[in-house]
Amino acid sequence: MSLYQVQKFLYELNRDERVQREFASHGAELLDTYELTDTERAALTEGDIGLLYVIGVNGQILMHYAAHLGIEWFDYLERMRQGVVDHGPVRAGVYALTGGGLSSAGKMT
Repeated sequence: MSLYQVQKFLYELNRDERVQREFASHGAELLDTYELTDTERAALTEGDIGLLYVIGVNGQILMHYAAHLGIEWFDYLERMRQGVVDHGPVRAGVYALTGGGLSSAGKMT
């Protein structure tokens, strides 16, 4: 996977109005400038917060992307939880080191 490229795109999207405009009008072409897998591209295109979380995207970067998409805080948290249910434990990044995102009680860690 190209987790770095996903996070680089999201970081730039979160900070650069030009990137935000390009993504809104020419998303596919903009994503072509990053080395992404088909899964990563689909998750970004569809705004799949749960899958992006499971892929390993940093929560600080991901929460800004969720806000950009108009997703409220509690819905963002629920999408992350559901991502673990739908796609399995977190695969990479810091959250993979903390048990995959779910505690033994089934809540986010």
